[in-house]
Amino acid sequence: MEQQRRPGLTETLIVWALLAAVAVAAFATYSRLPPEELYHTSGTGIEAGASRVLVFLGYPVSIVAIALATIAAARLATRPAAVAAAVAAALCATIGAPGVIDQADLDARPVNALAGAGVALALALTLVALVREGVGQPPPFGRADLVRALGAVALLLVGLPWVFAELGFYVSDVPVLDRFFLAKEVVPSTGGEPSLHAVHLGRHHGMDGVLLAISALVLSRVPRQLASRWRAVALSSYLALMLVYGLANALQDLWTEQLVKRGTVSVKIPSLIRPDASWAWAAMVGATLLICLAVFRVGRVDPRQRGGTS
Repeated sequence: MEQQRRPGLTETLIVWALLAAVAVAAFATYSRLPPEELYHTSGTGIEAGASRVLVFLGYPVSIVAIALATIAAARLATRPAAVAAAVAAALCATIGAPGVIDQADLDARPVNALAGAGVALALALTLVALVREGVGQPPPFGRADLVRALGAVALLLVGLPWVFAELGFYVSDVPVLDRFFLAKEVVPSTGGEPSLHAVHLGRHHGMDGVLLAISALVLSRVPRQLASRWRAVALSSYLALMLVYGLANALQDLWTEQLVKRGTVSVKIPSLIRPDASWAWAAMVGATLLICLAVFRVGRVDPRQRGGTS
């Protein structure tokens, strides 16, 4: 019975595969392109690619890795696994320390290795759970999953400029898509920097937001599989915040690159990467609470509905 109440790893493996694909793309792009075509990085070749991947592991992967480690520990259901998940979360949380991620300098530094180690530990925990307990049977696909899938597709479509930039290309070089998105066009900078392409090549925090939001949507199938109600509530709350935070950052980057730089609007959305005492962050917290209330109300975190996987 206890075995049947453990969460499966299907959703976890999907998210790891998504993050790995982006890491490979970032490594290839930063290895082959000169730094002047990218954004606030230096160096060339394999070293530059590895440097950017390490920063990527810190942000945004470490944010997702906290949830992934929690799920893997629940699958194993042992005290050592719980301790390992707590250590992984603590290492990943170092990404929030001041100066660890600096938008003005995106080259890897020794401090970035802490969050990278947390991600590595979360991955190791997932692999141990996979070997010892198997993938498990995921819950059946339902109407809520259709909504999740449509949301993920919509996010990828909106994020096409960043997907192309991640691969080292401009979306505006593609016929038809150039009618919808700015990218290669050189426009005045909105931050006092020299004029840049509307969507520079390489990584964007808007793409990070898309990854966080999609990861939250996929992993939101897991909390109802957890045996412990308080852990289900905690994971649901964390995923709700991750979803709102991801959507907010994707919106902010999209708004700046596709509307402000186009001249469609003049009002700018401030950076939302770091928490601060602002109305924007108050709204994000409020939205998170509303999502949590809605989830709990429909019984997605309900002991009667928590059937596990073997």
